[in-house]
Amino acid sequence: MNAFTLPDFYLSHPARINPHVERSRRHTVDWARRMGMLDTPAPRGGLVWDEHDLAVMDYALLCAYTHPDCDGPTLDLITDWYVWVFFFDDHFLELFKYSGDLAGAQAYLDGLERFMTAADGESPEPANPAEAGLRDLWQRTVPHRSDDWRQRFIRSTHNLMVESLWELDNINRNRVANPIEYIQMRRRVGGAPWSANLVEVAAGAEVPPEIVGSRPVTVLVDTFADAVHLRNDLFSYQREVGEEGENSNAVLVFERFFGCSTQEAAELVNDLLTSRMLQFEDTALIETPALLAEHGLPPDRQAAVAAFAKGLQDWQAGGHEWHARSSRYMNDGATARSGGLSGPTGLGTSGGRPAFSSIGPGLRRRSRQHSQPLLPQTGSLECEPLYMPFPIRRSTHLDDARAYAVGWARDMGMLASVPGAGTGAVWTEQEFIDLDLAYCASMIHADADPEQLHLSSDWLAWGTYGDDAYPRWFGATRNLQAAKLQNERLALFMPLDSDEAVPEPANPIERGLADLWRRTTAPWTPAARRRFRPVVETMTDSWLWELHNQAQNRVPDPVDYIEMRRRTFGSDMTISLARLAHDEEVPEGIYETRTLRELETAAQDYACFLNDLYSYQKEVEFEGEVHNLVLVVENFLDVGRETARDIVVDLARARMEQFEHILATGLEDLLDQWGLDDRARAVITGHAEGLKDWMSGILEWHRSCLRYKEDYLRRKHAPDPRRGFSWGPTGLGTAAARIGRPPVAAGGGARS
Repeated sequence: MNAFTLPDFYLSHPARINPHVERSRRHTVDWARRMGMLDTPAPRGGLVWDEHDLAVMDYALLCAYTHPDCDGPTLDLITDWYVWVFFFDDHFLELFKYSGDLAGAQAYLDGLERFMTAADGESPEPANPAEAGLRDLWQRTVPHRSDDWRQRFIRSTHNLMVESLWELDNINRNRVANPIEYIQMRRRVGGAPWSANLVEVAAGAEVPPEIVGSRPVTVLVDTFADAVHLRNDLFSYQREVGEEGENSNAVLVFERFFGCSTQEAAELVNDLLTSRMLQFEDTALIETPALLAEHGLPPDRQAAVAAFAKGLQDWQAGGHEWHARSSRYMNDGATARSGGLSGPTGLGTSGGRPAFSSIGPGLRRRSRQHSQPLLPQTGSLECEPLYMPFPIRRSTHLDDARAYAVGWARDMGMLASVPGAGTGAVWTEQEFIDLDLAYCASMIHADADPEQLHLSSDWLAWGTYGDDAYPRWFGATRNLQAAKLQNERLALFMPLDSDEAVPEPANPIERGLADLWRRTTAPWTPAARRRFRPVVETMTDSWLWELHNQAQNRVPDPVDYIEMRRRTFGSDMTISLARLAHDEEVPEGIYETRTLRELETAAQDYACFLNDLYSYQKEVEFEGEVHNLVLVVENFLDVGRETARDIVVDLARARMEQFEHILATGLEDLLDQWGLDDRARAVITGHAEGLKDWMSGILEWHRSCLRYKEDYLRRKHAPDPRRGFSWGPTGLGTAAARIGRPPVAAGGGARS
């Protein structure tokens, strides 16, 4: 009996099949036999695979569906890669899932790493079929690709292999991940970014290096990956969870987190799958063309990007069709399901019904995303108690920092009207005092000396001012091009050479950044400045993302929101500042390890979520914002604000518990694995301690700050001609006239 009834899938693109499928079926069976994959014994008896297993799983059919346009030899090569990756997955779990042998698993993975050599490098003799297959495939593929592609493929292949240890560790601990951790880690261990690299091979096109790291390309790959993995989890739940005892499956993750039935969890996973596919479409059709125009790429490179996006879309459609047909999965009746809307009826309409019904889930989701009412009367949202296991520490220099902060903000022009902005001052002096950002800085940098505390407070003020100013200056008029031009100017105030001249600042954002950049980076090397400038630009670019969503009245996709929220809040920038202070004392690459990456994002999310809880009324009722996780959950799950609040509170706790779990089980192992000396160990452990202060300090600041109190909000947003503008008429019957008031985004570490 099936574990649940498959939901109605959003299928916006028809699947097609490659005509060379039979050729590849014959080829890949012979290849797998030569690599030794069809006679490898399993530890518990029998074989990992035999020829019948390979035939019924039919990876040639998978690749024929997912790469319908490539020629025969290319389809053979792609199919061999997929046979290898599925064999690796099954072989690895057979060897180490039941034994729990983490040391043996690490040695197995280390052995595979040796075969990812340079194009002209020599590899050792393989010791097992996974090594033999990887060596053969590497030699057949990598010499024909660019250096940029090769490095990306090494990274994605490395991730899908080594992150298997995360799955194994969770099995050993009988631990089910929280939803955010799961989505992040599934991208790495699930292999879809690796599949995206092979899409470039099949399409005979590569993404130009200058745009590989851009938001549109990153989102294309991430949404592709998430949709591939979520779909796979729906089809594979019964085999993985019910039969094999695995716990790395989104349906199980949602069951545990939401405390719901398996069927309800499956529907939620499918809703998220639909949302990610819609995000893919928006990115491919809106953000990507704008990116190509911005970079002025020549026609052949634009065509390569288009071929890549089309290849990802073909993969989605074909991957679904294969899952619906493969014996590997729970898929009874999947090929016959139409579900959703029934479509037209009557003579001659049968051909239109399946296509119409398959887009129903997407239509419903997109309609809800764009139907958020403006300025609803929410009332206050009680969100305490929030889980916080760490104590609050405060700097002894707080009083001095408070007095200094007001003078700096005044000197930068943040407390005065900006010529041409037309909306009066962003902050009055009293509002800045009420913000009390020096108090926040005194807790997140409790051990700072006076000068360091001033600098920390000023960065908070600058980020908060910028994020408050952009909606006032550009959001009310929907002048997105002016906001983009402002962003482009900011790079001029972050010179990589300390002797480089900067232009005269035109407003407080430019003036504050010029001052902060000079004071912060003066002792840094040019290399450190090169690493930090993109982090600041990432935060300011996220303000544009908010303006675009606001202009479309579009409530963000949940995953996109959480990942962008780390940028809008300024947490990426704050953490980078802390890292760069000790940049030369730790080995390169250690902050990219799973342990520290997950530690940091767990802390970031906790701080962002608590901000959204406290600022809900301020942002939604008084500012017309769509960028708040409580609202995002309301919209995505179609639930009331109290239910959404409870879910966000649970997510904050889950992220804090993950932070504690990593500290307790992973940090010391990481330090030992990297063989750090005492100084480097102190830097990393100090970084973790700093994240504790950061979270507890931000929570205490929210509890004490007037910014989120209902009576303060009502006084602040009452009509006041002295501010230089009015929110519009008041009194009975005037509510409709007030909906056009300029939305003012919040500020926190930036937005709060």
